[in-house]
Amino acid sequence: MNIVCLDLEGVLVPEIWIAFSEASGIPELKRTTRDEPDYNKLMNFRLAILKEHGLGLKEIQDTIAKIDPMPGAREFLDALRAETQVLILSDTFTQFATPLMKKLGWPTLFCNELEVAESGEVTGFRMRCEKSKLSTVKALQSVGFETIAAGDSFNDLGMIQVSKAGFLFRSTEQIRKDHPELPAYEEYDDLLAAIKRAL
Repeated sequence: MNIVCLDLEGVLVPEIWIAFSEASGIPELKRTTRDEPDYNKLMNFRLAILKEHGLGLKEIQDTIAKIDPMPGAREFLDALRAETQVLILSDTFTQFATPLMKKLGWPTLFCNELEVAESGEVTGFRMRCEKSKLSTVKALQSVGFETIAAGDSFNDLGMIQVSKAGFLFRSTEQIRKDHPELPAYEEYDDLLAAIKRAL
């Protein structure tokens, strides 16, 4: 039994924080998991900036409402789901991801939760589990699934490396250089063909 585990941001949809950085005019918010391997450090940095600028969940959701999946992402996902089970593993939050899931045809998503005050201020975040992508892939393997994984960032490397087959997709030059053993693709058709070969 195979199951494909995909990252969300940078693979199927644009990076939410980069879009919000551009919409809000705050360049520091462009920093993502492509730049910072420590997710807790990254999120605490983001929350401090939101607080400093008086920005809350509504402002971020207003930006997300204007984000569309990357060209070809929905078709790629539909073609993949016709072949095998697909699970999207993301370190984003349900409050961010739900409108994007609608645009992608409601695939299954495992992600995290923001803690939001009544005022709309984002006060914290709850991770689903430690090293959520790697932990989830190992749990799937423990119940009889063989996993195939693809992602673009530091926080995807664990799930990619422990899977039966793993791929980088539209990753950074640095990550590709640091991991020459991982096949790297830029186009959905090429990634789909590679996953099909691994099934």
